[in-house]
Amino acid sequence: MMASSFRDCKAWRAGGLPLSTSSNEACKLYDAILTQFVKWRNDETLGGFEGCISALQEADPNFVMGHVISTGLELVSTTSSTRLNERLASAVRRTVELANSQDISPREKLHVKAMELFSRGHFPKACDVWEDILVDHPTDMLALKFAHDAYFYMGAQTQMRDSVARVLPHWKPHMPLFSYLNGLYSFGLLETRLYDQAEKVAMEGLALTPDDAWAVHSVAHVYEMKAEVDKGLKFMESREKDWQVSDVLASHNYWHWALYFIEKVKIVMSFLSQANSWQRCKATGSMLDTVDACSMLCRLEMEGVCVKDRWRELLQVTQPHTDDHVTLFNDMHFLMASLGAKESGTSQRLLEGLQELAKEPGDNQQHQLAGTIGVPMCQAIMEYDQGNYNRSVELLYPLRYRVVEIGGSDAQRDIFNQLLIHAAMKSENKRHQKLGRCLLVERDAMRPSSPLTERLMQRALALHN
Repeated sequence: MMASSFRDCKAWRAGGLPLSTSSNEACKLYDAILTQFVKWRNDETLGGFEGCISALQEADPNFVMGHVISTGLELVSTTSSTRLNERLASAVRRTVELANSQDISPREKLHVKAMELFSRGHFPKACDVWEDILVDHPTDMLALKFAHDAYFYMGAQTQMRDSVARVLPHWKPHMPLFSYLNGLYSFGLLETRLYDQAEKVAMEGLALTPDDAWAVHSVAHVYEMKAEVDKGLKFMESREKDWQVSDVLASHNYWHWALYFIEKVKIVMSFLSQANSWQRCKATGSMLDTVDACSMLCRLEMEGVCVKDRWRELLQVTQPHTDDHVTLFNDMHFLMASLGAKESGTSQRLLEGLQELAKEPGDNQQHQLAGTIGVPMCQAIMEYDQGNYNRSVELLYPLRYRVVEIGGSDAQRDIFNQLLIHAAMKSENKRHQKLGRCLLVERDAMRPSSPLTERLMQRALALHN
């Protein structure tokens, strides 16, 4: 039996979020999965996500919201596409069939609809449906978290912030998971450049729940975006014991920590090995860990560190996802890995797959952007890899203010800013070289005293004098 701390049928009803099942066990397991989702943590005492999902299916195989949460979690992990994965596609269909054959609440019906839309890549519409739920049920954490993730994949920064702001007044401190709203809200604040407010809100959350890894992650972003490197190093180290327990996010938090080391040009390889980023990424297959590893190697390579053996290792993780095309952000990182590993067939296949999907994208929001943003950005990365820096600049520069649309965070997308600067500096074209210097001046204005910017400025001067 599930621990008494999780909500049963009666508790969900009392909270205004009744669930259509008569099984108290199913209700508690649903709560246990939701709690782990919010905490970014496989709780081994509960059997982790997988254990809880299996137990939930046994407790009530026809519990619609049980299917919504388990299938929804797999979908938002972006590790698999319903286009290619028949098991996942049929799990979505099964949820829709169950919902149509039962007398469930309007809220639950909307949950099924949103999940089905998301499974087809119709991210904006799925978010609209989750927001519809939140208008009437502002304390529905599942709707809030799913919307938060989908906005993140679209680079919808303002929506990510406002979605949480709208529901905050309805939450009370006694409600389960209340303190985790701070981390969610803080992340939206920082992605809309409200750094001081973001830091304050995250710190308030950490005062309530010191092991909220998402709130820690938010503060890590703030120091990264302001290039407050020493502050960031000190903060991550002082809180490591707290956030390490959140196994789903720990590797990503180590990645943020490593970004400060890159700023300071300390060699990051030993740090990375210590943080087990590689092993984690190979063991978990988590997309977050995988794109982080790709991004880290690419950044190190730009810093002149030789990482070619690492690319070969990483290719084993990324290659099976070449045809997924769930998000453009993932695609671009997989491409970095195949180029780094000199696997030109895989790189070509990824690009051609994307070009194909761009022709008839249907409702899929990512495929709709493939033609105008995804394909040219992939081409720019390939041109850079081949030493065609002029062409790389010509492709990347016009897109620089649209890159946000591929999703991810400002810190993650910064790799494309750096790529453009490096391409401009290495280009033979004098105007490009000048542009590179302009981009560095602009970067310096936003992140004063960044050692990385300083280093690049020195390099630009050395190259062009």
